[in-house]
Amino acid sequence: MTDDPQMRPNRHGLGRVFNEVPELYDRVRPEYPDELFADLVTVTGMDAGSSVLEVGCGTGQATRSLATLGCSVTAIEPGKEMAALARQRIATFGNVEVETSMFEEWGDRGRRFDVLVAASSWHWVDQSIGWQRAHDVLHPAGWMALLGNVVVRRVGEPEVYAETADLHERFCPGNPDWGHPPLEDDVRTTDEGWGLVEDPGGLFGSTTVRWYPTVQWFDGDGFADHLRSLSLYRRLDRDVREPLLDAIAERIRTRMGDRASRRYLSVLRVGQRTE
Repeated sequence: MTDDPQMRPNRHGLGRVFNEVPELYDRVRPEYPDELFADLVTVTGMDAGSSVLEVGCGTGQATRSLATLGCSVTAIEPGKEMAALARQRIATFGNVEVETSMFEEWGDRGRRFDVLVAASSWHWVDQSIGWQRAHDVLHPAGWMALLGNVVVRRVGEPEVYAETADLHERFCPGNPDWGHPPLEDDVRTTDEGWGLVEDPGGLFGSTTVRWYPTVQWFDGDGFADHLRSLSLYRRLDRDVREPLLDAIAERIRTRMGDRASRRYLSVLRVGQRTE
């Protein structure tokens, strides 16, 4: 799902936000590094006999990595088109089932799991329901794992928003969500807790937090396509969004040599269910 944790529209509109562009989403969104899943296995003790519940699987990017571990995966996705594409992407795996539902409304039918994974999706869940539900569907001593991609910048490195802030203000002035990504070194200092979601209280123990630097490279048109997959831009009116993204693509071509980076810190946050 989205890597914009500050974006919280009506959750019942979630399927529509991303359901409009499932193939684009699958093509341009960053995946998670193999090292992250290796650490997930190490921390939780997952093996081929483990059962995993994935909340908000999107088009199945993290699902595919979980499936390769050999464990049994039940993946939930509220968007019908996203879920359909996820089923296509994981069709070769016999250990994954994709169910179309919001987590808050999902029928667990008494099933219990060893690990719950949410990859860039937990902020879409109603926290007043989600944390307790996560605790309830896990076996005793089960694990909760939040995966994410935080957009960051480095000092002295060209960054697209810095090069296009005037365009953002021209086409959509005063949007409070416009702004520079945080510095990578500042983000790395936030190595406790569950990130930009509500605290679960005493439902889960202390977290293990790991960071993984990754980067995507795009030409101007590719970067515009990437922005088209983000909730911040998807919720703009089309007659605002498309001229803005066309202008951004042109700026990347003319001022940045038609080569722009999207730098991330992928993050793994894992905590164990309390009794």
